Amino acid sequence: MINEERLRVALFSGNYNYLREGANQALNQLVGYLERRGHEVRVYSPVTGTPAFEPRGTLIPVASVTLPVRTEFQLALGIPAAIRRDVERFAPDLIHVSTPDILCTRAETLAQKLEVPVIASLHTRFTSYFEHYGIAWLRPLADAHLRRFYRRASCVLAPTPDLVEEMKRLRGDDRVALWSRGVDRDFFNPSRRDRDWRRSLGWKSDDTVALFFGRLVVEKGIDIYIETIRILQNKGRKVRPLVVGAGPAADHLSALPDAILTGHLDGPGLARAVASADIMIHPSLTEAFGNVVLEGMASGVAIVASDAPSSRALIDPGKTGLLCAPNSPDDLAEAVARLIDDPDECNCIGHAARKASEAYSWDAASSAVEAAYRLTLQQFARRATSVPMTA
Repeated sequence: MINEERLRVALFSGNYNYLREGANQALNQLVGYLERRGHEVRVYSPVTGTPAFEPRGTLIPVASVTLPVRTEFQLALGIPAAIRRDVERFAPDLIHVSTPDILCTRAETLAQKLEVPVIASLHTRFTSYFEHYGIAWLRPLADAHLRRFYRRASCVLAPTPDLVEEMKRLRGDDRVALWSRGVDRDFFNPSRRDRDWRRSLGWKSDDTVALFFGRLVVEKGIDIYIETIRILQNKGRKVRPLVVGAGPAADHLSALPDAILTGHLDGPGLARAVASADIMIHPSLTEAFGNVVLEGMASGVAIVASDAPSSRALIDPGKTGLLCAPNSPDDLAEAVARLIDDPDECNCIGHAARKASEAYSWDAASSAVEAAYRLTLQQFARRATSVPMTA
């Protein structure tokens, strides 16, 4: 019998808090919301000795190994017996899987054994990484795995309307729900802009500070950003690169000797850096949802982004940002130059972006997930009772 008042949720993640990413930010916001609502959540994830932030909920470490190429990531090779027993004792009403890795694939199988539904959430367009790492030949195998992974779930949560429709086509049914994202508009706020901080970095009042915001990895388009800055500077534009983030591709930025690299930022320093930029350049095509785009919008910064589904879901072209051809530094540079030449348009876009960010609340996004949990449990119970008995 389903407890309508209180749910027990087992959440499996490949990275719940050891690296700060948009995916685990959304998961932690969700868990915090569910617990405030009186539900109980146990989270099963690899951990490290240097977590990026304190986790929400009860985090149960799962044994893992370090990936050989991307050494910042951990990979659980399955569900150890002790973890399986812990899940069984917890007796979840449902299992939520958030990464199509070994851990979450085994969690789907465990859910079948426990006879509870699986909710799968989509956070990253993993197959878009392959060309960046020279393994495009593996994509057919990955596509097959992803089809099976998402089809095994009782329901899939996708972050944008386009991805909801894509998942419906992949699954061949309509058991897909929208899980959007939110932004803390008090934290990411134009009032955090700090002219003194800008001057302390050597920038003049007529310099245009062009922000790259995100993890420094090749799939986020860091090399496209570098080339865009070079094009603008070679044309005599007074553009100053500001890079907020850390990651294994940080050494690529030696190509921009005048770039200010803040490394990883948190707290007021992060909000100040983002709001103190004039334009944010977002060349990435790999996100399922553009968290950093939304945070830039809430900060009142004009966004120039490559035309990817994640950015298109947030930006109203020409009103709350500019969209450019994918993988085109020339197109991005032309759009940035347009805003430099027309400061009024740049300011209007920043103001409109700030206004548009009002539509994105973490509580509203998490409430949609809670509703999807409830509906999935009801549908799962109906399907279970409708199965004919055999003699």
